[in-house]
Amino acid sequence: MSKVVIITGGSSGIGKSVGEFLTQKGFIVYGTSRNPSKITNHPFKLIALDVTKLDSINNAVKKVIKDEGKIDVLINNAGMGITGPIEDTPTDEMRKVFETNFFGAIDVMKAVLPHMRNQKSGLIINVTSIAGYMGLPFRGIYSATKGALELVTEAVSMEVKNFGIKVTNVAPGDFATNIASGRYHTPVFESSAYKKVYQENLDLMNEHVSGGSNPIEMAKAIYKIIGMEKPKIHYKVGDFMQKFSIVLKRILPDIMYEKLLMNHYKL
Repeated sequence: MSKVVIITGGSSGIGKSVGEFLTQKGFIVYGTSRNPSKITNHPFKLIALDVTKLDSINNAVKKVIKDEGKIDVLINNAGMGITGPIEDTPTDEMRKVFETNFFGAIDVMKAVLPHMRNQKSGLIINVTSIAGYMGLPFRGIYSATKGALELVTEAVSMEVKNFGIKVTNVAPGDFATNIASGRYHTPVFESSAYKKVYQENLDLMNEHVSGGSNPIEMAKAIYKIIGMEKPKIHYKVGDFMQKFSIVLKRILPDIMYEKLLMNHYKL
């Protein structure tokens, strides 16, 4: 029997690429979107799900169970970006990003776990970010949401292992997606102490996304993980320097690593 996969945030970007690739490999894929009726000619099934609303999550999971009788793989991919100096960014906007990237992912896990326990098998893949391994200037809140999800994944992995359920993280670097258009960008305030340097970094961030890697690399990595008997807890997918930056943080003194980042971001 084909494995049944749910991908949150499956209408575009990494989620769409992963879903299309897995569909070609014979999986039964359900992508999710807040407004699937607005999307036409999608390469796989798309159902309504808003990760910030419990009723929406539960209804989507119930539909897949009703239609397919099981859920083999959850790919927690839905997320949103946020940029801005911590001092200038509205705290309410920070909370919204945590609701989507962190609590939303947790609530979807909580919805599928009872079904996976009953079938004594299942795989949960949380899509995090290489940015979650370090506090990046003007992306600190985004880094915090992804770093928090990495740690929660470690905890959940141990809690559910005896039920035959596997949990892992996949942290992408910069990929060519439309995430920049969906970010909350703190305005570059005329009166801000960070006006010049924040604008420069905003331009740099958008260049990195538009010039990022092909999302098919994430699709191939996730396909490989699904086929593993014993996947690791953490995977990183990106170019060499992005992945190497995590190694450098581990081996360099804090002040030296901070200086490298500040030089990179022209601070």
